[in-house]
Amino acid sequence: MDALDAFRRETRAWLDANCPLEMRTPVAGDDDICWGGRNWTFKSEAQKVWLTRMAARGWTVPGWPKEYGGGGLSHEEVKVLKEEMRAIGARSPLESFGIWMLGPALLAFGSEEQKKEHLPRIARGEIRWCQGYSEPNAGSDLASLQTRADDGGDHFVVTGSKIWTSYADKADMIFCLVRTDFSAPKHLGISFILFDMTWPGVSTKPILLISGKSPFCETFFDGVKVPKANLVGTLNRGWDIAKYLLTHEREMIGGGGGGLLGGRSPGQVAASEIGTDAEGRLADPFLRADAARAEVDALAFAATMTRYKDEAASGGKGVGDKSSVLKYYGTELNKRRYELMMRAAGHEGLEWEGARTNDGERPRGWLRTKANSIEGGTSEVMLDIVAKRLLQLPSA
Repeated sequence: MDALDAFRRETRAWLDANCPLEMRTPVAGDDDICWGGRNWTFKSEAQKVWLTRMAARGWTVPGWPKEYGGGGLSHEEVKVLKEEMRAIGARSPLESFGIWMLGPALLAFGSEEQKKEHLPRIARGEIRWCQGYSEPNAGSDLASLQTRADDGGDHFVVTGSKIWTSYADKADMIFCLVRTDFSAPKHLGISFILFDMTWPGVSTKPILLISGKSPFCETFFDGVKVPKANLVGTLNRGWDIAKYLLTHEREMIGGGGGGLLGGRSPGQVAASEIGTDAEGRLADPFLRADAARAEVDALAFAATMTRYKDEAASGGKGVGDKSSVLKYYGTELNKRRYELMMRAAGHEGLEWEGARTNDGERPRGWLRTKANSIEGGTSEVMLDIVAKRLLQLPSA
């Protein structure tokens, strides 16, 4: 038995002994996810126990170095851990923009002091982060951002606003792009800084979406004083960090396209509502064909994502521009899956309120998928990146 087989056996035994049964069921929605943070209230004792045990082992961020709160696992060991968690239906103990986006950026660009200060707290779920990127006039053309950080001596004075800031009203801290040199070309003169959402001058305002619910906010900065020690990387070179972080964001957003819906595939969901024929197949042949196609595409997408990550791990680099492929296909696939579920539900799929449908969870989720193909870069922008940077096609 080789070392990886031994690790699998040990991991399987540990998960079986330490993952509470309640944490082996699909999450019921966004409110059922553990996000962590200073003001986080655990939904159950089992959720708290699961996070505590996984964080103590470094398995909330299993691939991060141990000195920063991670598990120090190899790429192959991380894959084994995820496979064994899926085998028992174990939930992720912690979801976090700190894990998905800021953590990788700090590992690549942060100072040793910044890594030691922030990464362990991210790993333990003690701080909840939000992302200060988009502005009212700087969305897909993010480099046009105008939020400014003026030199105040030993600190910056930040003034401006951000929009579509996910969970800004619940976050403890923000990683933020600001302009520190207005005379430089737009992709230069941008810096990447960190600061606390409770500091004087920071305020938020929720944005309501067509789904009736929203994680998004407008975020305002009115003379926020930020110590210069909170600058990540080099002054005026924040665009380098921004691009690196965006690849992780797009990979994260796209990853939602390959999963199950409440632990079930679209075909299984449809069969439970429409019924099956004499051969045990989904009764509607047209919906059955579309569901089968979506499930096969989801498997192909998952295989592609695994291949990209394996290639990135072997090369010692991130996924890079291939994240645009994952972001585009994953979000478009997710829209198709919800379209299938809406078709299967018929007119009952339009129910907007009431306990029976968990306050219209399905139609709200269907509407929310439209935003998935906009946030983090629209599908059209992703296709443009694929055409120019991956396929090397000439410009029009």
